[in-house]
Amino acid sequence: MNSPTPTTNAPLTIGFSPCPNDCFIFDAMIHGKVDTEGLSFEVVMEDVEALNQKAFKGELSITKLSYHAYAYLTKKYQLLNAGSALGNNCGPLLIANSIFQIQSDTKIAIPGKYTTANFLLSLAFPTAKNKPETLFSEIEDAVLQGKVDAGLIIHENRFTYERKGLKKIIDLGEYWESLANAPIPLGGIVVRRELPLELKQKVDRVIRRSVEYAFANPKSSLEFVKQNAQEMSEEVMYKHIDLYVNKYSVDLGEEGKRAVKLLFDKAMELGVIGKVEEELFVKSSS
Repeated sequence: MNSPTPTTNAPLTIGFSPCPNDCFIFDAMIHGKVDTEGLSFEVVMEDVEALNQKAFKGELSITKLSYHAYAYLTKKYQLLNAGSALGNNCGPLLIANSIFQIQSDTKIAIPGKYTTANFLLSLAFPTAKNKPETLFSEIEDAVLQGKVDAGLIIHENRFTYERKGLKKIIDLGEYWESLANAPIPLGGIVVRRELPLELKQKVDRVIRRSVEYAFANPKSSLEFVKQNAQEMSEEVMYKHIDLYVNKYSVDLGEEGKRAVKLLFDKAMELGVIGKVEEELFVKSSS
């Protein structure tokens, strides 16, 4: 069921993950460290695949979303210019106990059907169909325990798999970059399409302001990041942030938008999604 359209003074529901990069981005606006232009927010913190599912139900006014999921939701949501996770050398990794050739029956744990990670896996290994959905933080253990043949890891797990003795089969971020010559679009921030343009632009400005504040004051968000980091070391937290928060998080810009369009064009070409006719991006107010 769609949530009611918010009134001017009502808090806007905003969904993001407990991962360090999201907490780093949203800390300043959630905790009143920057001018929110009169907006207030009701936070819903979930794993990105859970947020994808909430978006399919239209439950949130603003939400983090996998770009793969957004490809199915362009009629409901529009992409903000600020807050995205794009980058180079930061893509999902396919890992296993030993290196081997992926076959059609290889059992691969994935962090969710609609994650961009799974979309990239489908590009690289289109015949691989045995893909049980697994909470991203449990994928390494599933591989180690032999429950699956391989695992598709995202987020901070790219910094921990080697010390557990796991091997990298392929870096799907590198695969995408060689295929498209563009940064990899992982997750974006979307806003409900039917909201007034002025409100959408205001949200965009506030998120940009929050990211800029985080860059200017990198220790300011540390407490919020730690609260949600699930026993992660400070070193790994900041590696995670450095990997996923960059210039595209401040503003997609033309290069970021081109990467997103390329991802969608590839999905349409493969028949993964139908033709996208809506304007994808909220018009910038600046």
